Amino acid sequence: MKRIAAFALGIVSAGAFGAAALAADIDDMVGKWKWQDFVVECAKGGDFGISCKVASGPKNVGMEMIQSAMKKDGDHFVGKVKHPVNEQVYNTKITMADKDTWRLDGCTADGACASGTFVRVK
Repeated sequence: MKRIAAFALGIVSAGAFGAAALAADIDDMVGKWKWQDFVVECAKGGDFGISCKVASGPKNVGMEMIQSAMKKDGDHFVGKVKHPVNEQVYNTKITMADKDTWRLDGCTADGACASGTFVRVK
């Protein structure tokens, strides 16, 4: 449970996000992103128009994280995302805090919630 909360805090709290989110397009997600000990590479394509795979990390290298279409909902996207540590699927809200930072917040069908912040790898 602590690990799930860490995902939430790690993905979400690489910074406090009190500022308004940027208007983002799913293509803005293309690139390499760091979260804790993981690097995730997102590219156009895949089953849902965007593919985000674990490029490096302590486990699950090669795992596809995007598990559904990412639907635009106001200033964010919603869809199913697989956690790189525990492989559980979360119903996730993804918000772009700035051009180099995505915030993810989500919960599993069982009610376990997590959030965190992915920062672009330069």
